[in-house]
Amino acid sequence: MALFLTEADVKELLTMELALDAVESAHRAHGSGRAIDIPRQRTRVPTAALHILQGALLDDGVFGYKAYTTSRAGARFLVHLFDAATGGLLAVIEADYLGMMRTGAAGGVAAKWLAREDAAEAGIFGAGWQAQSQVEALCRVRQIRRIKVYSRSEEKRRAFCESQSRRLGVEMLPAASPEETVRGSDVVVTITTAATPVFAGDWLEAGAHVTAAGSNALIRREIDEKTVQRAARVCVDSRATALREAGDLLPSLEKGRLHEGQLVELGEVMAGTRPGRGAPGEITLFESQGMAIQDLAVAKRLLALAQERQVGRELPY
Repeated sequence: MALFLTEADVKELLTMELALDAVESAHRAHGSGRAIDIPRQRTRVPTAALHILQGALLDDGVFGYKAYTTSRAGARFLVHLFDAATGGLLAVIEADYLGMMRTGAAGGVAAKWLAREDAAEAGIFGAGWQAQSQVEALCRVRQIRRIKVYSRSEEKRRAFCESQSRRLGVEMLPAASPEETVRGSDVVVTITTAATPVFAGDWLEAGAHVTAAGSNALIRREIDEKTVQRAARVCVDSRATALREAGDLLPSLEKGRLHEGQLVELGEVMAGTRPGRGAPGEITLFESQGMAIQDLAVAKRLLALAQERQVGRELPY
């Protein structure tokens, strides 16, 4: 029978190490042609929206989808995992925490492959739920000594710095301004709901890596055209999805200053078919929109752990 895992079950089982391993394996499979990923589909009604991501991991023998709804009442997430050989349902997993962790892990994997190996200082825009996993993942893949945090609420950024510094054992400082956040940073991460750029590309240091993780709609923008222009490598999780959803890239694409062929998928960098960072002084950019195969790779590992530890409950179908 299929297994059902609640949010509490997922929190008990899921670690950042697991999420990083799963997300990296998903991108590696995608880059080698061993994964299928379908760009997000959305159904909107006046009061809510349904979002569905689906795909398959051929070597893992699974396919499935994540469906989530958004409304004024909040968001609800479920991953459905199926056996690719039989079509049988393997698991249904509540996926709010799962999604937060895999989004952070995607940023961490991108930094592993694109940021300078000596990156030690980071600047983070955003101090909410999603920022927690971005900070943790980054600290897992690089020896980060100091992180500057900026958000619109001074109280919120201070509280975030205090809690995450205790949790991760890393110096975290609330930044007084966006410019202070970017200046001197080896890695800059944006994880906001901003509709306009949160910093100026001119502020980026030579050799910086940028992960832009908050813009998954054409009406959202976290980075400006200067950042895109200065990037020697514009990396995406999926070209097909980025062209549909990356509001950060839309102005440059529309003006012909960036072309589809210039977008490098993270999996292609892993597979060695497209270049990543070419020199220490290059600026690299990763646009993260999210992929079904990231969720499925995490879900498959969670299922194995749940079965081993007898966590969750069987569904009656």
